[in-house]
Amino acid sequence: MIERIRINTRSRVECHELTREVREKVKASGTTNGLCYLFVPHTTAAVTLNEHADPSVMKDISRQLGKLVPEHNDYSHAEGNADAHIKASLMGSSAVVFIEGGELVLGTWQGVFFCEFDGPRSRTVILKIAGDSA
Repeated sequence: MIERIRINTRSRVECHELTREVREKVKASGTTNGLCYLFVPHTTAAVTLNEHADPSVMKDISRQLGKLVPEHNDYSHAEGNADAHIKASLMGSSAVVFIEGGELVLGTWQGVFFCEFDGPRSRTVILKIAGDSA
């Protein structure tokens, strides 16, 4: 089963937690045990799993990525968003989460995040939910 989550970002760089939306899609699929593949079909955005109990963690990650890969540098890419491409490559365009008993298998503090590096834009996260159903 393929599902989509649409996101309208509001700033150039932001991290949006998707854990609740992904859980809802898994529940609606009826999958009991399996896998939830998450894929971001954008070259300047990413998906990651990290701590969701403290929002400052994702702010720290965004800030450090900005220091590692500044927006303005001696880039060859003429569009002006080379840093966004690099940040997206560093973070990754996909993630996989196990499903057991109809629930996402995440650590106590883990959440699913969409990371925008070239917003504001309208974005999509594609989920492939595969496994057995009750």
